[in-house]
Amino acid sequence: MASAYTNNPDLNAARAELRAIDEGVPQAKSGYRPRISVTGDYAFQTTKSILGTSWSTATNPRGVSLSVEQPIFLGFRTKNSVNMAETSVRAAREQLKLIEQQVLFNTVSAFMDVVRAQVVVNLTTQNVEFLREQVRAAKDRLDVGEGTRTDVAQTEARLSQGMSDYAAAVSELNRSIATYVQVVGHKPAKLGSINGVEKLVPSTLDAALAMAQKQHPAIVAGLYNIDVASWNVRISEGALLPSVSVRGSVTHRDDASYKGSWNDSAAITGVLSVPIYQGGEVASNVRQRKETLGQRRIELDAARAEVRQTLISAWGSLDAARAVVRSAAAQVSAQQLVLSGVIEERRVGQRTTLDVLNSQQDLLAAQVEQVTAQRDRVVAAYGLVAAVGRLNAQALGLPVTVYDPTEHYDAVKDKWMGLRTPDGR
Repeated sequence: MASAYTNNPDLNAARAELRAIDEGVPQAKSGYRPRISVTGDYAFQTTKSILGTSWSTATNPRGVSLSVEQPIFLGFRTKNSVNMAETSVRAAREQLKLIEQQVLFNTVSAFMDVVRAQVVVNLTTQNVEFLREQVRAAKDRLDVGEGTRTDVAQTEARLSQGMSDYAAAVSELNRSIATYVQVVGHKPAKLGSINGVEKLVPSTLDAALAMAQKQHPAIVAGLYNIDVASWNVRISEGALLPSVSVRGSVTHRDDASYKGSWNDSAAITGVLSVPIYQGGEVASNVRQRKETLGQRRIELDAARAEVRQTLISAWGSLDAARAVVRSAAAQVSAQQLVLSGVIEERRVGQRTTLDVLNSQQDLLAAQVEQVTAQRDRVVAAYGLVAAVGRLNAQALGLPVTVYDPTEHYDAVKDKWMGLRTPDGR
């Protein structure tokens, strides 16, 4: 899980997306800052005139101008844009938590799939060895006249089926390892047990539901998205208000009228713009964004309902998985006794070779069901933690450097200029 937290490409891509969203804050704050520009021009101009006498002139009119424009009031759009950008960052952080949860859950699933597949390979290997021994024993009994060719044929058929089951188990193991590499970034070095995480979940369903409704990233992100949509409405309404700005310019020109002439000029201008009618575009934008605001509120209700449904389902799945684990363990124990008894009964002539083979097949099926149940219990436990909204590196105590999204945000939120990212790109 620590490797996936550090190396998973989906998670790293989501972090990069969040860093890009961080840049919306300095972009919004640029509305408080001046716009400065320098322009220059150069021309070649020839003039000919006949008025009593003929004469001509050639000049090179040229000039340079420095202009500054400082917004003073833009109908509160700059302030609302900054608020919207900051809220968008908070919503994106919650989305990152959702992706982190999904990646960690996929990691647990991939790990347990590899564990299950490896155990099944081991079980099918033992089954093949058992069947080979049964084939040898059946042939020995046939040689001394105690068995039949039917017994030999039955054991050889079951051995062929066992070899097929082994090949299928190896194929499933390879597929599980490939999925693990995709999620984690490297092949599993070793396999072992995985600690239960039930302690991260309240002991009652009602308490778990209350916790999820309060802290689940999907719900928190929905709340922030409502705020984003609300700020968007205010930004659109700001286009209906007056705007005020100050413009200043300094200009120098040479050869403006005749060769050798020059002039300097400077100006400061206050500009007031009052919108009267924009063809209905602004009004339509306001209505459109109000509808989007309503949509975000409905989406929050849907997110709350989905979190509730997922949590109740995960709670039930974990309870069922625990019961299946207990049942599977009892079944394996019983089947082991059955197989031992059938083998002993065959030795005294009360059972057939087919009975032994069937008992061995039943034991193998029970063992596979047991390891599958154990896998499902672990995955269900982590699914329940994710449903509550606590499947993250901090809660799990992973041995990693926890990604702090505020570091990049603090580095860029007040930047006035510069093309390089905080990491030097």
